[in-house]
Amino acid sequence: MAIPLMPRTLILFARAPRLGTGKKRLARDIGAVAALRFERLMLARSLRRLGRDRRWRLRLAVTPDRAARNWPGATPQGRGDLGERMRRALAGCPPGPAVLIGSDIPGLTAAHIAEAFALLGRYDVVFGPANDGGFWLVGCRHRPPRFGQVRWSSPHALGDVLSNLSRFLSVGFAATLDDVDDGAAYRSLK
Repeated sequence: MAIPLMPRTLILFARAPRLGTGKKRLARDIGAVAALRFERLMLARSLRRLGRDRRWRLRLAVTPDRAARNWPGATPQGRGDLGERMRRALAGCPPGPAVLIGSDIPGLTAAHIAEAFALLGRYDVVFGPANDGGFWLVGCRHRPPRFGQVRWSSPHALGDVLSNLSRFLSVGFAATLDDVDDGAAYRSLK
């Protein structure tokens, strides 16, 4: 008798696109309207590319919390720093492996997500490193990790998280991808 697979959950962690509220470093470099256009495009593309895949169940975790009412099935991210909000989103998933991604990764494909879930078969926690020192993906097989004190939005983010993890957790790494946080990253897409 085959053992049934635990359901897989993919969380798309996003800010509701609104002029002047998100992607502030990008907006500073390319303008608020262009940044908003990019934010909307990336969110729509991520939902379209990943939302219908039967290998996982997609959940949308949105900030600000009141914006979740405008997205059917979306959950609010809640209060706290980025690490607290990501941990809460992962902890709110049904039992089984869960992967959380940002919505600003142009090169992201369903194959990258499938790779991360496969890695969770061997590791407790999986990260998708970003070239800027952060990470575009975090996944956990069971309970989500505590991120601890992290210099978010800096080249030290992934290193800080890794140094804060329990030494009893096994850690795997998915592909390194670029996220778009500033004008230089945006221009490199062209």
